[in-house]
Amino acid sequence: MKAVWYSAASTLLATAAIAANSTGKAPTFAKDVAPIVFNRCAECHRPGEAAPMSFTNYKEVRPWAKAIKEKVVARTMPPWLADPAHGKFANDRSLSQQQIDTIVSWVNAGAPEGNAKDLPKMPEFTEGWGIGKPDLVIDMGADFDIPAEGEVPYKYFTVDPGFKEDIWVTAAEARPQQRGAVHHIIVFLQEPNPDAASRAAGGNLLVGWAPGEQAVELMPGTAKLIKAGTKLRFQMHYTPNGKALRDRSYIGLKLAKEKPQYKAVTANALTFNFKIPPNDPNYEVKSHYIAKEDIEITSFMPHMHVRGKDFKYTVTYPDGRSEVVLSVPQYDFNWQLVYVPEKPLLLPKGSRIDCVAHFDNSANNKYNPNPNQEVKWGDQTWEEMMIGWFNYRVPAVKAEMPKTGAEE
Repeated sequence: MKAVWYSAASTLLATAAIAANSTGKAPTFAKDVAPIVFNRCAECHRPGEAAPMSFTNYKEVRPWAKAIKEKVVARTMPPWLADPAHGKFANDRSLSQQQIDTIVSWVNAGAPEGNAKDLPKMPEFTEGWGIGKPDLVIDMGADFDIPAEGEVPYKYFTVDPGFKEDIWVTAAEARPQQRGAVHHIIVFLQEPNPDAASRAAGGNLLVGWAPGEQAVELMPGTAKLIKAGTKLRFQMHYTPNGKALRDRSYIGLKLAKEKPQYKAVTANALTFNFKIPPNDPNYEVKSHYIAKEDIEITSFMPHMHVRGKDFKYTVTYPDGRSEVVLSVPQYDFNWQLVYVPEKPLLLPKGSRIDCVAHFDNSANNKYNPNPNQEVKWGDQTWEEMMIGWFNYRVPAVKAEMPKTGAEE
């Protein structure tokens, strides 16, 4: 997965905040706030992306100054749900307290613009694609007419891209055509002769899109194998926004030019045998996965639906040592985030990943469609899932095909 925020950027942001505080002068947008906004917000807050407004210059940011202050103080923006007590992540969007203080001071001082000479260069973004120009673009195979209002159950589109031979993918990105009316896209690989757990999960995960989710860009020398004959299954979640629209969302793939050194594998710890009782505010569900060979984990993505409350991954190594590698204490279905460790996490053969999740099926959950209903596994948002997705890599020369860790 792509590590969006690099150490150089972090150093720049910290230096800017320290400079502002040490001079005793009010922070300005150009010198102190723009480095934060450009490197933490503009990825989504720019034309054509998920956010409803752009933050690419002072004129765009200034009307939202007070709202930005409120969101960063509450730590709801930028979206980042991982507990900082467990693990360090290369794509951590969260702001430091120093950065939050800088924004607060700037807004309290009237949000001054400052000297244009101090303005840093905006990061370079590729228009239309986060992965750069793809080698293959595949759409969902049909148009779908999104109604102006009402609730639309998940829609599924299965596409045969005509892969006559195996291909290796180094990057993948899903793009909604009608961004304002698409909550999320998940694209699964439906491989020939899938196992039962893969069928239950809808297939082997390839790539997804949701507000805040980044494209898949694998580490150098690493690629994902897509077998000949594999079909693509688009899961589309539409959210009508008051205007009738026609959508034909799509994905882009970048292909390896030569056989990679490492094979990327998407696996999971899931269970689909659960029944959440009516009005239960804290129902616990567990799943696990046991590594059948030495693996290097490169990302995590917990997945539940609207009753999801929290999610935690714990690794137990063969020597008996255990550690929490990711904890999401306040899961939010609206932010389908991927968490990329700063360094790949080595799990020797026999290591066990335990996932524990809790669900709030009570009336206190404002997103709960019916607290009086028993809830089972299902694709729709009013049903539930419990999947501890993760990506890992192994040497390509001895790689086996992806396996799931489903609880039977």
